[in-house]
Amino acid sequence: MHNPFLEEYRRTTLRQCQLQQFAILVEIDKVCRKHHIEYWLDGGTLLGAIRHQGFIPWDDDIDIAMRKEDVARFIEVAQHELPKNLFVQTPEVEATKEPIVKVRNLNSFYVEGGDDFSADYEKGVYVDIFPFIPYPAVSKKFTRRFVRGLSRSKSILCKHHPYSFRAFAELLWFGAKYLVCSAVWQAACCVLPRNRKMCVIPENNGYGVVYDVTDIFPLSTATFEGREFPVPGNSDAYLTALFGDYMQIPPVEKRQIHAVFVVPELMRR
Repeated sequence: MHNPFLEEYRRTTLRQCQLQQFAILVEIDKVCRKHHIEYWLDGGTLLGAIRHQGFIPWDDDIDIAMRKEDVARFIEVAQHELPKNLFVQTPEVEATKEPIVKVRNLNSFYVEGGDDFSADYEKGVYVDIFPFIPYPAVSKKFTRRFVRGLSRSKSILCKHHPYSFRAFAELLWFGAKYLVCSAVWQAACCVLPRNRKMCVIPENNGYGVVYDVTDIFPLSTATFEGREFPVPGNSDAYLTALFGDYMQIPPVEKRQIHAVFVVPELMRR
């Protein structure tokens, strides 16, 4: 189904949505600077900073990354120091559709494909925070195979499943796959050194990528929407690992807005 009115609405509200997300990022940056918490722009946000000096024109989310232990520190202080309209959403606090830490703007409404309206979790405009951990010294092929398998299985297991034979079979298959991939990964973490590579926790690593620690630290800075924000020290290597030829602009048909429906501001203040 294609609704031209909805498509036009999404296009006209895109910039408002981006500005609300940017405002969240600015508040996160304030907290991190105050408490000396290292973070960096990640994913499409980093790509936007390097290629466009701001948002990718058709993008409507912001991704940042921190060490896992710093995410815990951030959650502890941010709950008390962020403005009242911002909410630190964690899987431990709300039964969200995915195990990702987000800072959401409660004075907004943001709906993605897969959002569950029977579940009472906040659905405001957000910034994603991805926790990074050390990775074992394994090949890129090994990482892609087991981390992507673990991430995909986790994602499917977290989705709502209607009662059916196919759903039951999926739960069995991907449940077993998750256990196997998780066991192999944990074994590798136990027996191999973990001081040269790192990436987001495997459950969130859908690309199955891994970065050299020296490509991330020490951090550098880049301009995003007119302000300087932390980025990996070697953003070129980081983005190449994630996207390949990242300076190549994708064709129009692949420039997709994530949100199905968004209200950037519910109540004017």
